[in-house]
Order: sequence, then structure tokens, then C-alpha cells
Amino acid sequence: MDVSPPVLSSLRSRIGSDLFSRVAGPRGADTRARIHGTPGPRWFGPDRPIRTVHGDASMFIGGLSALLLQSLHPLAMAAVAAHSGYRGDPWGRLQRTSTFLAVTTYGTAQDAQQAVDQVRAVHERVRGTTAAGEPYHAADPHLLMWVHVAEVDSFLRAHQLYGAHPLDADGCDAYVSDTSRVAAALGVSDPPRTRAELAARLDAYRPELRATPEAREAARYILLRPPLPRIARAPYAVLAANAVAMLPPWAREPLGLPRLPALEKTCVRFTGHALTRTIRWAMVPPPPTLPPARSPGAA
Repeated sequence: MDVSPPVLSSLRSRIGSDLFSRVAGPRGADTRARIHGTPGPRWFGPDRPIRTVHGDASMFIGGLSALLLQSLHPLAMAAVAAHSGYRGDPWGRLQRTSTFLAVTTYGTAQDAQQAVDQVRAVHERVRGTTAAGEPYHAADPHLLMWVHVAEVDSFLRAHQLYGAHPLDADGCDAYVSDTSRVAAALGVSDPPRTRAELAARLDAYRPELRATPEAREAARYILLRPPLPRIARAPYAVLAANAVAMLPPWAREPLGLPRLPALEKTCVRFTGHALTRTIRWAMVPPPPTLPPARSPGAA
């Protein structure tokens, strides 16, 4: 049976609104209008790859995969378990993260710097000791580097697999270079600026990585027990399966995650493309604005 255009439009609006409110929060529309509508110089011009990657539906898969990968560093995971409130307020944490990404990617330079300053102030307060007696401090440049490279690698992997417009080799390097601007502002020392440098930094961290009980519990919570209504569980299962499939093989075994290459390259990836196309169809883009003036030294 054919679906009439008004019914289809209503369905699209409802799905898009539900997704947007989950990711951006109850004041998401106001925040989006301020980010995109405030005049002024930006860190990144409208043609930069960071805007292409961070504005695509593939970020849903990339973001979930990044959380799993980041959890393998015991100091990062200890900080998250003790201070982030990911279990008590998972949607709030997601909304704060998505707003930070949006402001630094699309917002004015002034708003981007303010967002960075706020995050740095939080990082300065987050410190403690792991169950094994290892001290951690969220403002430690070495720990910040791990969080950054795991996130950027995951976002880029997802975009190249599921993005509407995958980047060419030069575009991938430019994306990594764009993200280094934000990383340096957050306190990362000498962040990677090419995809080769990104891969090398990730590889250098591998001797430090292991799955702590907190990491395995976080993976079970994220993948199997997310706080979602019943109607959203099937799409989320597709999202989770693709986030796991996208992880490097060496990252799965410590977390007890299965690896089924043949199935992943057919069924799982097919469902990932279908899901991202649906999200892309449903999400209403922000209203167009005139390109802002670019500041000296903008990427």
C-alpha cells in the first residue's frame, strides 16, 4: 500500500524530532539556532571536512564505537566511571557531548573557545585513583591524547563506511588536521594532523590498553541495556552491531565482543547503511545561513 505524502512527511518529522531531542536535549532547537545563526568568524569554514563528517548520520555509529574504544584505557575508563554519570544521566552526557561538537565545528570562534574553556575547567577537577591504585587526572595531556585519537579514528572510520560523501585521501588528512585545532585548544600536546599520524598514535597506546571490569560493564550497559523505549530497541541494536563491527579487531577480544567477518561485511553493514540513510532522511538540517567571515588563521 502506498503511503501518502502527508503521512510520509508527518512520519519523517516525528522520527527526526525524536532523534534530535534525544541527541540535542529539550533546548536543542534554540541551541542549534544560536550555533548556526550567530554572525562572526568560525574556526572552520563551510568547505572544511570537519563539517562534512560531524554533520553526517554516520556519527551515530562512530560515536558509539568511540565510547567502546575509549573504554580500553584503564585511566580514562576510571574517570568516566567515577565522574561522568553515564549510567545515571546517559542522555545528558550525550547531549553535552553533541553540543560541544556542534559548537566547536559550526559555532563562532568566541563560542567555540568558551565551550573549550568550560570543558577544560571540568577536566581540571576530575582526578582520582583507579581500583589498582593508579592516579588519573582528566587534564593529563597523555590521557587527553588517547581520548582524542580514539574519537577521531572512530568518527572517520564511520564516515568512510557509512557517510553520504566519504572523503578522499586528502580529505581524510584534512579532517584529522581540522580536529587537531580543537584538540590543541583542549590541551592535547602535538595532536596528529594526518591519517597516518593518527594510526601511529593509536598504535602507540596499545601497550597501555586493557579491559577493566568497569570497561566490560560499560560495554554491556551501552550495547545491551541502554535506557530506551521498546520501540527504539531494534534500531539501536543495528546501531550497536555496526559500532562493534567497526572496531579494530584487537579492541574486541578484551571487551568480550564477537567477531564474525563474513556476517559483518554482508548483513551487519547492509543494516548500517539502511539505518544511516533513514536517520539522514529523518533529520531536518539547520536553516541555511550566509557563510561567516573567517578569522585570520582559521582552518
